[in-house]
Amino acid sequence: SLRMKFSAPLFLAVASSSVDAFNVGVGGPSLSLRTRQLKNAVALAPASSSIIKSSQLYATDVIASGDGEESGGDPSADVDVAEVEEESPMEEVDDNDDAPSDVDVTIEEGQGGETGETASSSTMSMSMSMSDVEMAQQLQKLLILASSTDRGQFASTKEHEEMDRIIYSMETSTSEEKTTSVDKSAMMEGTWELLYSSTQLFRSSPFFMAGRAVCQTEEEAQRYDWFCDMHRAALAISEIGKVRQIISSDRMVSEFEVNVGSVPFLSDLIPFTYSGGMPFTINGAIVSSADITPTADEKAWEIYMDTVEIKGSNIPLLRQLLDNEQVPVSLQSRKLASVLEENVSGYNTPKPIFETTYLDDTIRISRDQDGKVFVYGKTSDVTEPTEYKSVDSDLGILKLLEGLNDNFFKLSM
Repeated sequence: SLRMKFSAPLFLAVASSSVDAFNVGVGGPSLSLRTRQLKNAVALAPASSSIIKSSQLYATDVIASGDGEESGGDPSADVDVAEVEEESPMEEVDDNDDAPSDVDVTIEEGQGGETGETASSSTMSMSMSMSDVEMAQQLQKLLILASSTDRGQFASTKEHEEMDRIIYSMETSTSEEKTTSVDKSAMMEGTWELLYSSTQLFRSSPFFMAGRAVCQTEEEAQRYDWFCDMHRAALAISEIGKVRQIISSDRMVSEFEVNVGSVPFLSDLIPFTYSGGMPFTINGAIVSSADITPTADEKAWEIYMDTVEIKGSNIPLLRQLLDNEQVPVSLQSRKLASVLEENVSGYNTPKPIFETTYLDDTIRISRDQDGKVFVYGKTSDVTEPTEYKSVDSDLGILKLLEGLNDNFFKLSM
């Protein structure tokens, strides 16, 4: 159609030029609250062993405590099974009964009344604890795989399949009360770091989700996937740093930090046999912002793309230009969308859907419209975007000189 012939290529051109400009310019039962131990771990580097250690501590604590009082369990759940058998008659469950698979026995209320009720509550608490233990073990396994593959970037097909299987099992095992609404400020608001992605890490940015939403057919969606893969391949010399989403009651800010070698492939520039680069890097963050509104079923967000900016550039002069509040330099996507709606018949501004499942208040699983998976860990309750003013605009040269002085010259400054 005319719309796709015009709007999709234009969007891809804008997407490519916007990010390329960066490289040129800046280069069932719920889990226990013990998963708060992950908050410090996920704030570290993606491959940090602290994430693994924290998940191991969580699994150990759940097993040791039986999820105890912190998860709302009844302290009486530690009743000895032998005492329960004596005080409350017990019937064996017939193999043909349609009993839940995680309950081995049924405890009926005996003559003691209260005793039978206590025993039944005790058994259900133990059953829930087992489910929590299994969930903790699955989460630990997922985090180990995600950490060892740099959030899935270097995962093999088999590893991706295993992580996707674990994620699906955790989604389907999470109680409905956790997943029925994304509009839960106590859970959703705060700073979230990306722990795992089944696709390119930047695909959870509102900008790239809006680009996908422009596509109307399966063929167009495949082309867009290919474009994103080629875009990442073209930026192979860049290193992706932290990827985070900062969520407030009605706003999502996506921060995508990137480091690029500023003098790569030295042998191509000067007649030296050494083919490495210089220890100077171009740093910056691509920051995209959008409004978020719960969908009618409250199981997802509808995203309305707003702006794309480059922040924290360490290139002199350009940094001052980008940070100029008097004349802001940013991509105003809504203005672009307005032009397209006025000039392209049938064009409507895309508003992608982003589904979310909360495992608890520190871990959430989100999916885009194609079901691609993004696992996020909450690191803080901060809802303000990151301030990059402390980043020096010196290409890292000052840090290099400081290192040389500290290690060799040792001059007092």
